[in-house]
Amino acid sequence: MQQQKPEPDGTAAPRRGRGGRPKNEPGTVRDVTIGVRVSRSEFDALKVKADAMSVTPAHWLRQAALSRRLPAPPVPAINREEYADLARLSANLNQLARAGNEGRNVVISDSLIENLRAEVNQLRLALIGMKGSE
Repeated sequence: MQQQKPEPDGTAAPRRGRGGRPKNEPGTVRDVTIGVRVSRSEFDALKVKADAMSVTPAHWLRQAALSRRLPAPPVPAINREEYADLARLSANLNQLARAGNEGRNVVISDSLIENLRAEVNQLRLALIGMKGSE
């Protein structure tokens, strides 16, 4: 390693850069590691896919994870229950609409309409997490 010679006034000469690769922009630096263990056969399959695209397995995994659509998250149990209620309600309404469209006389009591309105309102509240409150 070469020693820097001081300037005549006693101060050190400014250092020149060491060369090498320039620094990345702060927002693009990859400084977090995610450890993923794979079996030998899984690694071999990843390597084949990465080689086909002329990239490293790590680059291929990053691209695959960030650019693909994920499966839909599981539906919460409360939504499944409310969905079943909605399906029952929809089937009843569909039967009434079909009868009306076929020209049959459809008579709906005011109490049935009020029950339907109340059920729809309860369903709406349940879907936003406020079941039972009106």
